[in-house]
Amino acid sequence: MSKLESQDILCYIDSLLKYSNYSRAAKSLYISQPYLTKVIQRVENQMNCELITRNKLPYRLTEQGKIYYQYLTSLETSYAKLIREISYVSDHDKKVIRIGILPSLGSYLTPLFLPTFLELHPVYKINLIEDLPEKNEKRIQNNELDFWIGQNSGSISPNLNSVSWGRHSYRAIIPRCCELYQKDVAVIAEGTIDISEILSQKLLLTSKGSAIRKQIDQLLSVYKIQPNIIMESNEIYTVLKLAKHNLGLTIVPESICIEACASEYNIYPIPVDKMSLDYFIAYHGERTLTSVDHDLIHTFLNHAQKYAM
Repeated sequence: MSKLESQDILCYIDSLLKYSNYSRAAKSLYISQPYLTKVIQRVENQMNCELITRNKLPYRLTEQGKIYYQYLTSLETSYAKLIREISYVSDHDKKVIRIGILPSLGSYLTPLFLPTFLELHPVYKINLIEDLPEKNEKRIQNNELDFWIGQNSGSISPNLNSVSWGRHSYRAIIPRCCELYQKDVAVIAEGTIDISEILSQKLLLTSKGSAIRKQIDQLLSVYKIQPNIIMESNEIYTVLKLAKHNLGLTIVPESICIEACASEYNIYPIPVDKMSLDYFIAYHGERTLTSVDHDLIHTFLNHAQKYAM
């Protein structure tokens, strides 16, 4: 079994144990439910046993499943040790910093601070791993990453240290099909629409597990709103484009560039006391920071904030 395959299967089992539901687990993993079912069935057929009890809730590992899970965990540990040893040897010739980030966030944040950092340390190379937050968090837990950049630092694991900057706002994109749409208005004044009215519209949302979706789901729970979700997508630019084309309302962070078009949609800045995010850079709690590491964090905090304001 390859390392990538074993890591994926470990993630799949973790999600099934967390949600006790194949559909919800698949959504959190950004894969389809039939694919998740097929993978677990294939592994169980290979092992000739049942790994997870599914006849009652919550799901639990069988005795055979516990052995298999320990095996996968040992592969993770061994692989992380291998990566550390190879990196240690390689770094004598080639200085590399491994950074994990969400692709849509990377296109916004990395140009703001990495050029400045590399001017300070031209001998260093950046290895950027653009992937889902859950996978990059697992990588940094296994010391396969040096740093992880994300949003909403309050939701990360307690054994990671993080520093963040600012409270940044979200914006609702309100197309013509919504009752809140105001004709010939490019930007609706902040604070003039209640957040419960925003959440009661036809919604286009990013998939479960995304930083934005976690906040929206929390607000839906607080305001006791049964949402009318027209569509979900793993890609924020997909829901944005569909909102612009009059399918439904969506919510995006201020980091996403949006051209005003009053004839097609309104832009409404959501007050930060209702919904906000922070950008963070995290590292493993056991990592001893070097002067170069401190420079990377410094440029992230100061240079990125300067240009994003």
